[in-house]
Amino acid sequence: MKNILLLSDTHSFIDAQILKFVKQADEVWHVGDIGNLNVTDTIKKLKPLRAVYGNIDDQDARAEFPLDLKFEVEKTSVWMTHIGGYPNNYYRRIKEEIHANPPKIFISGHSHILKVHYDKKLNLLHLNPGAAGNHGFHKIRTMLRFQLENGEIKNLEIIELAKRG
Repeated sequence: MKNILLLSDTHSFIDAQILKFVKQADEVWHVGDIGNLNVTDTIKKLKPLRAVYGNIDDQDARAEFPLDLKFEVEKTSVWMTHIGGYPNNYYRRIKEEIHANPPKIFISGHSHILKVHYDKKLNLLHLNPGAAGNHGFHKIRTMLRFQLENGEIKNLEIIELAKRG
């Protein structure tokens, strides 16, 4: 079993609230718009990190992290990308591939809106953790956490952090 912390859109911001949840996770997944790499460097000192770059990320982030990350954990296929769309409205860059070879979990960020959708057509769970940083229109900073065990997603929780400052 793996305890996963999922966050996105930190926009160079990391604080004690985020780090408290990082310390509780087995792995941290960051879905882009990292901002300053101090964010991911800080996380990597504490826990294993998987991340993709987002549209605001500079050349340093793009050199360290991919646009798309596909992997398997606990017999669960995962696809992470920053701009991915939602069930019935996937971003055109990934639409054909996601229909041809859907993962069990599809994760995107970008919107700053926390969403959890089950795509019945593709039999996948779509996750967007919202935004953990202070930059953007969102009022509450959010993340998701869940467990993966032998192909099952368990104990999915919404984490609401402080109002953005």
